[in-house]
Amino acid sequence: MKSSSWHQKELIFLVLYAAVFYIIVVRRSLQLSHDHYAKLYGLRPGWIAGRFNDASDAQWRNLRGNIPILTMVFGIFTLVANVLRTSFSLKAKGMAIVWCLISLAYLLYLHGACIMFVVAIASVNFFLVKILGKTKYFSYVLWIFNLSFLICNRIYEGYHFSSFGERWAYLDNYRGTFRWHICFNFVVLRMISFGCDYHWADKHNCFDQKKHIQRCDQCSSGKTCYQLLQESRVTNDKFSFPIYLCYLTYAPLYIAGPIISFNAFASQLDSPQNIYSSREVAIYGFRWVFSFFLMELMSHFLYYNAFAISGMWNQLSPMDIFIIGYGVLNFMWLKFLLIWRYFRFWSLVNGIVAPENMPRCVNNCHNLESFWKNWHASFNKWLVRYVYIPLGGSQKKLLNVWVVFTFVAVWHDLEWKLLSWAWLTCIFFIPEMLVKSAANAVKVDGAFREFVFRELRAVAGAITITCLMVANLVGFVIGPSGINWLFSRFLQKEGLSTLGGLLITFYVGTKLMFHISDAKRTKERTS
Repeated sequence: MKSSSWHQKELIFLVLYAAVFYIIVVRRSLQLSHDHYAKLYGLRPGWIAGRFNDASDAQWRNLRGNIPILTMVFGIFTLVANVLRTSFSLKAKGMAIVWCLISLAYLLYLHGACIMFVVAIASVNFFLVKILGKTKYFSYVLWIFNLSFLICNRIYEGYHFSSFGERWAYLDNYRGTFRWHICFNFVVLRMISFGCDYHWADKHNCFDQKKHIQRCDQCSSGKTCYQLLQESRVTNDKFSFPIYLCYLTYAPLYIAGPIISFNAFASQLDSPQNIYSSREVAIYGFRWVFSFFLMELMSHFLYYNAFAISGMWNQLSPMDIFIIGYGVLNFMWLKFLLIWRYFRFWSLVNGIVAPENMPRCVNNCHNLESFWKNWHASFNKWLVRYVYIPLGGSQKKLLNVWVVFTFVAVWHDLEWKLLSWAWLTCIFFIPEMLVKSAANAVKVDGAFREFVFRELRAVAGAITITCLMVANLVGFVIGPSGINWLFSRFLQKEGLSTLGGLLITFYVGTKLMFHISDAKRTKERTS
């Protein structure tokens, strides 16, 4: 009883502290945006209260500006595909051909003549899989082939037709509206997925389907969850070229994902997904609209990203650096949530379920492992299935994280700051893994020991969140050259007091996350 009363009082204090923290952050952010807007790059006239709009982020600017045409294109795509499915009772191969033809027309608009590069590389990959897919050393061939094109596409910036002779040079005038080699990063992941799933098709599967159905809430209710779709065996006829090309170019997921494995995609071709009802899909769409207007409010009043790209860090105090850095991470989270959920929504409307990329708020993650499971979660699932487990999984965890994050950095782009981000993340990951391993080996008995253990976890969470912020600021904002400057600012007298305040705040935030987790577990037990 006393413990319950203490937890309630602690929760009240934590909520009040969090409320005060966000009031201070938002108020100071508004002041900074008002005082410095004339010096910021990327601001454009907005539509809310005569404010400027922060359009400094290219990804968000492109999506926001193209939402009307994308909605029209995907609306037509959905209408045509569903009418043909219903009229002709189309199954896997038929739907693959329909979706493939419509998607190729979409790619022709996006990439113009460069669609030939996409189809040519994809075709060579398909024949490599079919010829060598059942051989012992196929995995090496598959990875070397795809990594080579991933790197060469970036180095040669998508190639020029003039490189193949003057007679082809005129095609460089018809390169479309979107650089094909940027989208091709996602195609590479799909080509590797197709090759690995084909290679593993005849091998023993350790996945216990019956046990999974008993434990999974979705599967036990008669639905089919994503994991079951991914782990179920796909018949050989599904590994055909039309279905393969449809999987690579499927329009709703082509530009930005979410990433879906070949097995999961092919398993849904015969009949649309049954995980979400039409009502749930509609609610998902309305939630996206609400999130969009939340982003509009943020970009009109809080110019976080404009501060980041304008290089004004040197003019800010350590406290203001933290506020802008924290705001940038929240801006990035909301931006990617909107991008990924928009395309996932249209995929759901067409009957193909893909993993949710942002299942948890960025402010509700207190360790690196949970953060990366919930940031670009579909990519995390892909990495676990096709990289982490084949390399030995948890038995070689300390080594595998270096390979995984280095690949992630190279996959994003060939930049030193991304490699710095990857290796910093690995450095921060190692202590967390060691501490977790030690904690799992220790049995906590008694209320006092449980209290001490919980407090130590909260302190570790505060340190981890700080390290996570540093890694992401280096990787996506200030670059490796700014590490010394960042440390020099926070190791001064003013910076140390700010750093102390941050650690206390993150400690409080971690304790609040514990209460949220406890509430969820209690709800699951009683339901």
